[in-house]
Amino acid sequence: MRETSIVVAGKTEDEAIQKALAQIGLDRDDVSVEIVERAKSGFLGIGGTLAKVKVTYMTDEPLPVEEVVVEEVVVEIAPAAPVQGKAPVVQAAAGSQAERAIQFLTGLFEKMNIPATPEIVREEGDTLYIELTGGSMGVVIGRRGETLDAIQHLTNYSINRGRESRTRVFLDAESYRKKREEALIRLAQKVAEKVVRYRKNMGLEPMNAYERHVIHTALQEVENVTTYSSGSEPNRRVFVAYERSARTSTSAPAASAPPAASEKPSYKEWS
Repeated sequence: MRETSIVVAGKTEDEAIQKALAQIGLDRDDVSVEIVERAKSGFLGIGGTLAKVKVTYMTDEPLPVEEVVVEEVVVEIAPAAPVQGKAPVVQAAAGSQAERAIQFLTGLFEKMNIPATPEIVREEGDTLYIELTGGSMGVVIGRRGETLDAIQHLTNYSINRGRESRTRVFLDAESYRKKREEALIRLAQKVAEKVVRYRKNMGLEPMNAYERHVIHTALQEVENVTTYSSGSEPNRRVFVAYERSARTSTSAPAASAPPAASEKPSYKEWS
């Protein structure tokens, strides 16, 4: 027998515990429970977080092939230094989708009492790139960018509701998305090195579709490594698997079989 544990999320602590018990097939008296994170409702559904519990129990099952790496990718949120030659802000034409986006965001931040200002930095086809500036960007971005993603989703829904042609809004604040992407690439490279060194598959923390795409892209040319996604939203995660190449010595110890072709990732899954 060995001790093992799982971390499960839910809208409430009780829901998370019940999910965990259903997953492992045990009763409440057979496990110990630790509250990892309490649920938060947020404002207007923005910035809320699920409850997370860690359920520990005894099992005689063998160690799993895949080891989950729950490693927080930390992005420093600090006011960006002034950039000389910064592209001028694009003025939104009256009645345009750009104007609707600015009006929606301005009204939203006023209701939230957050001093954030939306500025259109460029337009490319049917995509608007909007930068948020102000003194409370940490609140606007939220944990792992979840609040920023929620605001972006609401903006897209607001300006496209009832319209045949769609305009995509891409929000950023303090260059968070670029910093997050760079941090994810560093994490992917570090995990790939461990996978090759120990010949053991490893999984990353749950990520949204775009962040999973960043991981897949960063490792698609790395020798002896393949990636695939598994799980359901919002707990879908990327797994980095060891895959021997033709140049790898046949005398090397074999790792677990790589995922079937049907499990290989689609690099457009985030679109």
